Amino acid sequence: MKILYAALDQRVPGTTGGSVHVTAVAEGLAERGHEVLVLTTRGAGRFPEGRVGWEALGPPLGLKYLRAFRAARVEAFARRFGADVVIERYYNFGGEGMLAARATGALGVLEVNAPVVDYPGSPKIWLDRALLVEPLRRWRERQCALAGLIVSPTASILPPGLPTDRIVEIEWGADTDRFTPTATGPLPFAPRPGTVTAVFAGAFRSWHGTALLARAARSLRAWGRTDVRVVFVGDGPELPRIRRAVSDLDTVIVTGAIPHAQMPACLAAADIGVAPFDVGAHAPLQIAFYWSPLKIFEYMAAGLPVVAPALDRLAHIVRHGHEGLTYAAAEPDGLARALARLAGDAALRARLGRAARARVEREFSWAAHCARLEHAILDALAGRRT
Repeated sequence: MKILYAALDQRVPGTTGGSVHVTAVAEGLAERGHEVLVLTTRGAGRFPEGRVGWEALGPPLGLKYLRAFRAARVEAFARRFGADVVIERYYNFGGEGMLAARATGALGVLEVNAPVVDYPGSPKIWLDRALLVEPLRRWRERQCALAGLIVSPTASILPPGLPTDRIVEIEWGADTDRFTPTATGPLPFAPRPGTVTAVFAGAFRSWHGTALLARAARSLRAWGRTDVRVVFVGDGPELPRIRRAVSDLDTVIVTGAIPHAQMPACLAAADIGVAPFDVGAHAPLQIAFYWSPLKIFEYMAAGLPVVAPALDRLAHIVRHGHEGLTYAAAEPDGLARALARLAGDAALRARLGRAARARVEREFSWAAHCARLEHAILDALAGRRT
């Protein structure tokens, strides 16, 4: 197949989950023998080398709100490339890929990683009501209607009434060749013998729960647990606040952002992976925990036991006592107690870490993701021919 992948508002190369996702899916489909061309914003540096073709095409003026105005350009690429399939990363103001697929007769695959439906109290609801004809809702639903296939971690964020045979639920994944328990390379923190390192890696946004982890680190220190070291890796709007919150703790390290290429070694040097999501800090999570958490899959691939709140989908990915420990999100010291339990039991950490690695290899690798995606696309194409 010839697959055109429209991810105009992502940056490649880049360090965000979206950038990693686009690169992994494009390369994974190319590894399966398909010809893949990606349209995306060029990040800092050259596009990755290999089997995938890359073209620099960002939204007009760099504003993702204007993405749909690139429909003619995307259609032109699709025609020159001879695309059989056009994949588009969903965005409320997108649709350029689905329009191009309709114009060229290609199969449109809409990749939905954020809610299409509005959460209660959403500003978009009020704006739509003020405009009377609800243009935002209508356009979101139009994008879904144009798609021959919709790929999402959970169908709960899609509009009701869509044909179920056009929806495939697939989790994100990890590169299990690069993320391993034995990965080596430069580290953003120095090893400290006699301590257990719990790492958070990701975006510092309020709903990622870094403030909750900072509070847990303070509780551990107050309990005299100087053997537990907490390392924060990444960047985002909450980073300055976290730096201030832990500035007096000698058991905490804040590294800032590092290149994604250094993450495998960073995780392999840790003992516990922490994903302290705070759903109360992000209103759209009223709908459901819709993320497919890249950090958790990479922790698991690195052989780390994972500590996370016991939220619906998270509790399925990280099963308590199997791949990690989960805690009640409403329990004030739940996170700190889970960390303390793991820190004090090396055998438990080893058992959970081995199970996490085995499960991510079976179910949550990018190779598994792309195999399921390919199968769904081929089924959708076959259905069009019958």
